[in-house]
Amino acid sequence: MVRLATHDDLPALHALVESAYRGDSARGGWTHEADLLEGQRTSQGELAQVVDDPESRVLLMHRDGVLIGTVTVTRRPGGVAYMGMLCVDPALQAGGLGRGLIAAAEECAQREFGADIMEMTVVSARGELVSYYERRGYAQTGEIRPFPLPQFDHLSMVVLTKALN
Repeated sequence: MVRLATHDDLPALHALVESAYRGDSARGGWTHEADLLEGQRTSQGELAQVVDDPESRVLLMHRDGVLIGTVTVTRRPGGVAYMGMLCVDPALQAGGLGRGLIAAAEECAQREFGADIMEMTVVSARGELVSYYERRGYAQTGEIRPFPLPQFDHLSMVVLTKALN
């Protein structure tokens, strides 16, 4: 089941994001940043801002009442939506849940924002993750963006897009 996040979801959402991206728990899956980045991925306060943002939708996937995945969709100008913070519980990765969240994000982008293009960025050092999105119809645009945190300026972000119609 996929639904929109609320403030009541913030503790579980924060725990999921941290476990999927950073630290030893993240190494249980294959999509983590634990070998590239240290520290906290986000905070409950930052997540609350996204949940409250009328230009964003935080989608949650549950199984048996437990949060197992999330993805965020944000409206951008010109019929574009941005997909970010896609993560699945590391113990459940490689089972199709990510594909389901991507499909839900794409449908949400079209329905909620009228988007006809989905954009995303991936850490350039994660070639296997870029390939994963390419297998789902995303294509590299050739654009490279700086990593959003200055303390990790040795990293960069590959931009990928997909037509939604």
